[in-house]
Parts: sequence; structure tokens; C-alpha cells
Amino acid sequence: MKFNRVAIASVGYVLPSEVLTSEQLENRLDPLYHRLKLPVGRLELMSGIRERRLWPLKTRIAEPSIRSGRLAMTAAGIDPKSIGCLIHASVCRDYLEPATACGVHHALGLPNDAWVYDVSNACLGIMNATMQIAMMIEAGVIHAGIAVGTENARGLIEATIAQLNGDQSLTRQSIKSAFASLTIGSGSCAWLLVDRERFGASGALHSIVAHANTAEYALCQSDTDQAGDSMQPIMNTDSEKLLEMGIATGAAAFEKLERELPWPKSEIRATVCHQVGATHRRLMLDRIGLPIDRDFATFEYLGNTGSVALPTALGEGLFSNQIADPSRTVLMGIGSGINSVMIAADLTGTIAARESALAS
Repeated sequence: MKFNRVAIASVGYVLPSEVLTSEQLENRLDPLYHRLKLPVGRLELMSGIRERRLWPLKTRIAEPSIRSGRLAMTAAGIDPKSIGCLIHASVCRDYLEPATACGVHHALGLPNDAWVYDVSNACLGIMNATMQIAMMIEAGVIHAGIAVGTENARGLIEATIAQLNGDQSLTRQSIKSAFASLTIGSGSCAWLLVDRERFGASGALHSIVAHANTAEYALCQSDTDQAGDSMQPIMNTDSEKLLEMGIATGAAAFEKLERELPWPKSEIRATVCHQVGATHRRLMLDRIGLPIDRDFATFEYLGNTGSVALPTALGEGLFSNQIADPSRTVLMGIGSGINSVMIAADLTGTIAARESALAS
């Protein structure tokens, strides 16, 4: 779908201060590594992920989301009363009900005629929420909206470590399904979208496309539907097949996006892939014929932060000025299921605001 009235005005994101390195994680898996004679360092070697971050114990999902949303509004100079929609779009949430969006909406002081709800679609939640908000702005229903989410990796990591150390029947082959769970990190991010003319935005959201390959929905699944800071899900992931099919799904989505690009593929100035790991990034860019030196990535030091991974990487690239020319940017999201959502945008004037322990 193409857009004429929409811009991403700002990105607000919050990063936890606690760092868990891959080396530290492997040290905690010493019983498993010793029994199976696994070489230390394989986790970082296979994923390209050196470290990831964790929220403090008992952190409610809404808390960082509130901070991210507030950062985005302050950065863009947008009055909270102008926000017509708030979508909370991460995998993690505080409750099965009510929607986590409700607490975030209340704390941010948004108007009572705003649309307020949760959306969840694995790593694509914020991308999907962006599409919904953009359509509302394009239709003139609202003038501004926030897509926000927070992912908390602690429960998944702790449950995976306990499972791997405790199950004596595991083999080098059977532990592969748990590998992806050890790459997960925590973070929070908000994208603020506005009506370009009403708010004088210099950038533009040009188009969003989606491609579904749901025959492969079983390649990455959690055990149960859980909510809250005490959740400890177990994920089973066929990483090799998921990589193969994810790349194929992303390539199909990019073919659709290329037909809607307002400029030739050769003139794309910046890309941000889904932050799942080094191999995925390299294969995705190779498959669609884009240079890696124009792609910005954060997975090396943030891990895979799910729905906020790509949105946060965009914010980090803009904040650090490592995305030097955002005027022709392509955002390439892929999520288990398998789905892909891709966005083409001129992000000139998009402001990024960060709260974290990372050095500026």
C-alpha cells in the first residue's frame, strides 16, 4: 500500500542497563557443555551476538513502553492530546487482559477518544501496528499515533537454561531447537507517526507491503500463552529451516516492495534488516542484491529483541548518525509464522531519542 500523508516523526527507545554476554550465558550452561563436550564460544560464533540486555527483575512490560512513548512525543514536540491511536505491539505483555496498551495510554495522558489496543505478531508487531496507524492517518481518521512495545527476555533465557541443564537426555542434535532462545534480548521502542501536512514533517512513509508464508507456521513456537514478569516460556525453533524459509519469504516481500519504490533499487541509501543474527543479515542482503555496507545492525550488542529489534535498530542508527542518509530507507521485517513486512520511507527529519546505559 502506498501513502501520501504519513511520516515517521520520531523514534523513542529504552535499553536496559544489565548486560548478559554470550560468554556468561555459556558459563551458566557449563553442565550441558561439559556433558556434550561443546566448545565454548559457539553461541557468539554461530549468531554473531556478543551480548544482550535484560530488564531488572519484576519489570512490568508497560513501564519501559511508557518511557519509550514519552521519549518519542517529546522528541517530536507532539502534544499527547494530539495522539489519536496507541497500539502496544510486542510479544510480551503484562496481562492476558486488559490490553497492556491501556496502562500505557493512561500514563502518557493520551485523549479518551484515542484508539487503544494491543497487537501481537511475533517480531512484526510494531511493523503491523505502523501499518494500521498509517492507514488511519491516510484516511483522515486520526492525525498522529504511536506504535510501541517492550520485550523482556529474562524469563525465556532462564527457562531455557534450566531446561538445557536439567534434561540429561539431550544430545547435540536435540539441543538445536533451543539455540534461537539463547539469542534473545530485551528492549523497548516507540514509533510516532504523524500527518505530514498537519505537523510539517519533512519525511514521508512511501509504502508498506506484506507477504505471508503461513505453511511454515510451526517452525518457531512457544509452549503456552503467558503474560507478566514471571512468564517462563519454552521455545522450540527449527533454526536452519526457519532461516531458509525466512529468507525466501523476505525475498518475496521485497519483490512486492520494489514494484512500489519511488526510486530505483540502486538508489536505496539505507536498510535495516530484522535483527536475528549475522547469517540471516548476510543471506537476506545477498538474496535481494543490496550492499551490506548500507545496512545498519544492532544484534551484535542487543541480541534479537523480537518486535522491537528492527524498530530499535532504526532508532539507534539515526541517533548515532550511522545512518548518514535516511532519505531512501528500506526496513525489512520478518517474523515467525512466517510473515514479512517491509517499509520504504524517507526518514529525513525523523528524530531519535534514547534512554540507556550505552555511551553516546
